[in-house]
Amino acid sequence: MPDFAEPLARLIQEVKRLPGIGQKSAQRIAFHLLRAQRDDVERLAHAMLDVKDKLGLCAICNNISDTDVCLYCSSNEREPGTICVVEEPHNILPIETTRTYFGTYHVLHGSISPLRGVGPEQLRIKSLVDRIAQGGVQEIILATNPTVEGEATAVYLSRLLKPLGVTVTRIAMGIPVGSDLEFADEVTMSKSLENRRAL
Repeated sequence: MPDFAEPLARLIQEVKRLPGIGQKSAQRIAFHLLRAQRDDVERLAHAMLDVKDKLGLCAICNNISDTDVCLYCSSNEREPGTICVVEEPHNILPIETTRTYFGTYHVLHGSISPLRGVGPEQLRIKSLVDRIAQGGVQEIILATNPTVEGEATAVYLSRLLKPLGVTVTRIAMGIPVGSDLEFADEVTMSKSLENRRAL
């Protein structure tokens, strides 16, 4: 005998497919939606459908946008000569919250991962090369994640882009502010020493 009525069981199964949501969380969310007012549930359903229907990719940088050109690429206050390359659209937010970067972005939509069958041709690298070829780009900042895949992607891009006459830099990695050296692993400590700077 099923634990829940079929519509509720189906909702739990669908919610459980979301990242980070297990069986118990899916049940709590499903029961919350069951108790919620119909208007609240409709607003949530419309918001989810709008994400699928009204969002696309920026024609220049591949960021998520509801217009042909995203707000970073269309802004007159951004410096188009500097492009920060990130793996995914959500990687832009941490950079923006620093309020210290005023260049533009380029989103690859992934990283090189031979184990998952993702090579350079699956990433949005060609459009980055095309942007550089148009002229005016002085620096490419590689802000891929500090993972094996992110490092492989950064090395590949560095070798590809340096011959095009642009400066290619990599974000520094190391000990986070406010932490203790005692808890740093050897890779983080190694990167910290490697990326040291003069005071």
